[in-house]
This record gives sequence, structure tokens and C-alpha cells, in this order.
Amino acid sequence: MYDFSHGAGSSQSPACEPGPTPRRRRTIHRLAHNVPVNDLDSLLALLAPEGRALLDEVRDTDPAQELAVATRLRRTHPAELVSAALGQARLRQRAVAKFGAEDAGRMFFTPNGVEQSTRASVAAYRAGRFAALDVTSVADLCCGIGGDAIALARAGIRVLAVDRDPVTAAAARANADALGLADLIEVREADVTEVDTGGYDAVFVDPARRGGRGRIFDPEAYSPPLSWAVRAARTASGAAALKVAPGIPHEAVPEDAEVEWISDGGDVKEAVLWFGAGASAGAVRATLLPGPRTLPGTGLPDPEVRTPGRYLYEPDGAVIRAHLVAEVAEQVGGGLLDATIAYVTGDALLPTPYATAYEITDRMPFNVKKLKALLRERGVGTLTVKKRGSAVEPEELRRKVKPQGPNAATVFLTRVAGAPTMLIGQPAPPS
Repeated sequence: MYDFSHGAGSSQSPACEPGPTPRRRRTIHRLAHNVPVNDLDSLLALLAPEGRALLDEVRDTDPAQELAVATRLRRTHPAELVSAALGQARLRQRAVAKFGAEDAGRMFFTPNGVEQSTRASVAAYRAGRFAALDVTSVADLCCGIGGDAIALARAGIRVLAVDRDPVTAAAARANADALGLADLIEVREADVTEVDTGGYDAVFVDPARRGGRGRIFDPEAYSPPLSWAVRAARTASGAAALKVAPGIPHEAVPEDAEVEWISDGGDVKEAVLWFGAGASAGAVRATLLPGPRTLPGTGLPDPEVRTPGRYLYEPDGAVIRAHLVAEVAEQVGGGLLDATIAYVTGDALLPTPYATAYEITDRMPFNVKKLKALLRERGVGTLTVKKRGSAVEPEELRRKVKPQGPNAATVFLTRVAGAPTMLIGQPAPPS
């Protein structure tokens, strides 16, 4: 098992949208809105003409200016409506990273909907895979605010989007209408465990993986549980896909499923269990977006451990999660720095889309003073710190070495044949 340390959807019922997300440290502005953004009456008010006009007016409001804007608008609009509009505007601003400015500026969100919805690029990829199977209709169970339903409809697929939570279902319905897809998306407020999917070519299930205390790691604690989702997939008339957390243990994957880990821009986003038409039972793959580029598993044994070569290859996170580091090592003619670390080393630069290559200039046992002296000698002021198999925090190391100068470097904190080691280098030039 490799070390995974970094180198770089309503109520919690079977409704599928998870509960509150854990707090994060961030800059706190005094907010103008103090009513729930996920209140059904507030959402319906925003869908009315006055609410829509107010949303247009507050679209680009800076959070630091919310209080002043709210004070002005409350002279001519109900205070609750102003608060709801400002809250929705902030959610739309957060959603731009997932949906793009054009779509996010027209859609309606709940706080959990922004947090848990599928990134548009990932949803479009999955919809494309359904479309390639000639799927014409999909039952989207646990649809959340409709991110996957939108992608499926844009691929020309008719969608039944189901969520039990009234606010979430209303947001999904509003989004289908706002994006001109209402004729392809039917939104149903219902318990997904009671929905008959027999009239649809395919089934997609996205169980809630967050509760009141944060992320849920036990697949049987999903809402609905993974075992129920698997049964729903197995009874589908054609293809079926289940979205699960990327950290799902390989031993939790059913033998009759194909499992695909997906990353977007180098960030692992999800794993998908595929069943039925188009799926290869027991197959494993890693898909990288944009692209897509897909690396299938070939059953290779773990690479041998070898001495560090001139180049270090950092596999994409989806490749590591899929346990396909051996496939990357074979592509670059390399081996492992350590039997438990997912860093590949080789003597030649053989570019692969599934790993980032670095040219290594220095290798030394872990020693902060020696690293500081080396960086000062090289004039390194921009230092990227990556780690696997090390307890040292990157920010802590930066504070200690105090990089200064015009040059840049990357330091890898890792193990070589079990020994704590620092490898210093820089991204390899493109071939």
C-alpha cells in the first residue's frame, strides 16, 4: 500500500444531500444575510420576479460590502428577500469554480449543493460515457442541485432527477429551467429507495457522503448506503454508475463492478463504480481530465525498488488511488524510491500524461541546515515542497529555510529505501 500523503445531493435522511459541512478557517466579513439560504420559502421568493431582479442587482457584490449594500436595498425591498439574494449571490460566486461563470450566474444553490455537486467537467465526462453507450434516459438518484442531470441533458439524454429534500429538489428544478433544459429533466421530490427505475436505460446514484460531523468514510454510512446503491445498479436495465469517495478501499469494490478514479487538473475528484453495459467486471482505470486520458490496469506487480535516477516521476493522484503506479513505472522504465512510496525514479526522461517529471539535481539525508545552505548557494527564493512518507509540514520547512533569491526549486521530502531523504530538483523540460 502506497503512502497517500500529499505532494501537492438537504437534510441527512435518504434525501441524499448531506448535512452541514465542517467549519474552515477563512477571512470573516460581517455578513448582511442571517436567514437560511436553504430555506424553501426564501428560494421560492428568489424565483419570483422581484427576487430575480434583486439577484441581478447584487450579482457582483463584494462580501466586504454586503452590509452596506443590504442597508441600502432594505429601504425598498423586504429584509428577508435582500438577505436571501445576498446569500445566493455569494453561493453563485463560490460555484464559479465548478460550473463556470455563465452557468453559476444563472443557477440556484444551497450551501451543501455548492460543496457536494459534481464539477461540470467531470459530470460532462461521465455523461459522455453514458452517451457513448447509446443511453437515451437516466434515473439520477440523489440528484442534489442537478449538476449531473444538467450534464446528462446537455448530452441529449432524458433525465429523471430525484431528491427527497424539498429545497434541493426545488433548486434542481429551477436550474433545469434556468439553463433551458426543463424539457429533458424531470425533477421528482421523493425517497430514492422508493423510485421505480425500470423505464430508464441507465441508473446513476450519488449517495450523500457527509453528515453533521463532516465526511463519511464508511460506505455503509452513506445515505443511502452503498449496499443499497449497488443493488439498484445491479437491477438497472442497462448501464449503471455509482459515485463514491475517491478514498474507497479497493476491497469494498464489488467484484462485478468496474472502478474508475477521476482527477481534474491534477486533483482527484471521485471514484465511480460502473455496472452492466459497457463495464468490465473487475477492471480498474484512472482517468485524467482535461483530455480525457485513461490508464487501464494491466495487473502488473509492484515495481522494484531502485536507487534514485536522474528523474523523479510523481504519478497523478487518480493513478495512485487506482494502484496503477506500476503501469506508470513501466511506461518510463523506472522503479520505486521506496516500497511504500508512490514516487517513481528513472534514468531517462520519458514523458507520460499520467505523471509529472522532475529532474533531480541533489540528494541528501534529511537535514534542515544543509538544505538551507544549499538553497542560499543556489539563490532559491521560490521553493515548492512536496512530501510523501514524511512527517514534516511544508510550511514549517519553508519557515525554517527562509528561501531568498531569484531562482526556483522543488524539494521532495520522502524516503529512499526506508531512510528519510531530501531530493532537490525542478520540473523537467517538455520534450
